[in-house]
Amino acid sequence: MPSLDIVVWSELPPGAGLGSSAAYNVCLAAALLTVCEEIANPLKDGEPVSRWTAEDLELINKWAFQGEKVIHGNPSGVDNAVSTWGGALRYQQGKISPLKSPPALKILLTNTKVPRSTKTLMARVQNRMLKFPEIMASLLTSIDAISVECERVLGEMAAAAPAPEHYLVLEELIDMNQHHLNALGVGHASLDQLCQVAMAHGLHSKLTGAGGGGCGITLLRPDLEGSEVEATKQALTSYGFDCWETCIGAPGVSIHSAASLDVAVRQALDGL
Repeated sequence: MPSLDIVVWSELPPGAGLGSSAAYNVCLAAALLTVCEEIANPLKDGEPVSRWTAEDLELINKWAFQGEKVIHGNPSGVDNAVSTWGGALRYQQGKISPLKSPPALKILLTNTKVPRSTKTLMARVQNRMLKFPEIMASLLTSIDAISVECERVLGEMAAAAPAPEHYLVLEELIDMNQHHLNALGVGHASLDQLCQVAMAHGLHSKLTGAGGGGCGITLLRPDLEGSEVEATKQALTSYGFDCWETCIGAPGVSIHSAASLDVAVRQALDGL
């Protein structure tokens, strides 16, 4: 391969539990494999965006996982897999499989701006596993049961029109999951503050990523008024947090034509 310059631009804050390292590794693997002609460039003339074949995505994911190992030591592979394939994935006993047609869920994504290290947090959990094996095993079993129930509810929501009852169950599961994660040792005072502020506005939140700071997500029910969402965002930002409205689930790694990029993205890249 000839020498080359690689320009990286991201809206994802690093070290916040949003999988920024996985997104970086997936994009880097896809770009290098395409430049080396190990995989074909799927973008045709006149197309704004395209994706690689399933076989090529497998290779991209494989190399991205190697990059994640360099950064995190012993990662699960979930972050690079979801960055590659998009949508929603099930991770169980080391096996990763996609969820079929997950419903679009609106959330608030809040960055506490408290830096954390996935490797450090994983070591903390491992230490508790050695110190309290029976307690930690019970916690992990309960978290698994919460995940299974959540998947069942999401399946119902995907099969038919989501009902208010579905959101009520998801809110309960979010609360239970957050309490369990605190017990595992991956919580943080900033995340507790996030949950308390959201709860004061009738909303339910949990950490995302490795925890220990970083980011949390808040479920937005479809019956919420825009003013209620704005009031919650203002309350969260008053504590110094950054807050965005977004959706869970998106396409995985893609290749875009330069003309298809948003103006803000093109301006940012031009400035590098």
